[in-house]
Amino acid sequence: MTTLSLSAKTGAPAPRRQRKRDWSGWKFVGPFMVVFALVLIAPVIYSIYLSLFKDQLIGGNSFVGLANYGQALSDPKFWESIGRVSLFLVVQVPIMLALALFAALAIDSARLHLSSFYRIAIFLPYAVPAVVAALMWGFMYGTRFGLVGNVNDFFGIDIPSPLSNSWILASIGNIVTWEFVGYNMLLFYAALRVIPADLYEAADLDGAGTFRVIRSIKLPALRPAIVIGTIFSIIGSFQLFNEPNILQSLAPNSISTYFTPNMYAYNLSFAGQQYNYSATIAIIVGLLTAAIAYAVQISGSRKEV
Repeated sequence: MTTLSLSAKTGAPAPRRQRKRDWSGWKFVGPFMVVFALVLIAPVIYSIYLSLFKDQLIGGNSFVGLANYGQALSDPKFWESIGRVSLFLVVQVPIMLALALFAALAIDSARLHLSSFYRIAIFLPYAVPAVVAALMWGFMYGTRFGLVGNVNDFFGIDIPSPLSNSWILASIGNIVTWEFVGYNMLLFYAALRVIPADLYEAADLDGAGTFRVIRSIKLPALRPAIVIGTIFSIIGSFQLFNEPNILQSLAPNSISTYFTPNMYAYNLSFAGQQYNYSATIAIIVGLLTAAIAYAVQISGSRKEV
């Protein structure tokens, strides 16, 4: 007699077969999780660990708790570097995003001829490594050997040196803008290409002009892409390192060792052998960047709703 018939006579529920757990999903995700833990989580945990210690003349490397954080929060060099990248962010990021938005709208319009050529030409600087771009622009900025110097000699004028203390931040902003306008343009252009054609047809039937279509259809559709571009640009501003570090040899009087937070942490670690304090600076900058990026994301999400 089968188990099913016995269960029917006794009224007991039929036993359920236990399903074997499927680990197929973890087989795909597992390699990524391992790499993610090794290259991101482990270094962050180790940096936090380093920031809680300090090398002292007596006792060697000893536990000091949050003393390094207190020192960083009262460090004028650290706050000067934070203020400098904040000014860079406030001025350079809106200009770069505005240029990228204008280029994306122009390429997306049907009135621009050779749009594919302009799209590639604007995006091409993004393919240039940051070190190469900084070297290229640095030599053009030179007043004795570069393009600025040649223009001064040819026209008999005196253009202010882009590598001077007054203009160095704007010069770096020009390099970063030249590098990343194409990336943001492509981000905005991709968002424009997925706008439903029905919206354009309805706007055409209503007699909406070009600027009305941009204001009522394109810009609202671009809002998520603009938020993403802004967040990436904020992170990039606080990570500013390659351009000022390369230009420092050309403008040592204008770019200090603490010109940006990343440069400050780098020089503390590799030149000053202050690994613990350098880790503290990196942790604080990371938290500050995450907080600002999160605030921008929340603000963009609220506007979108």
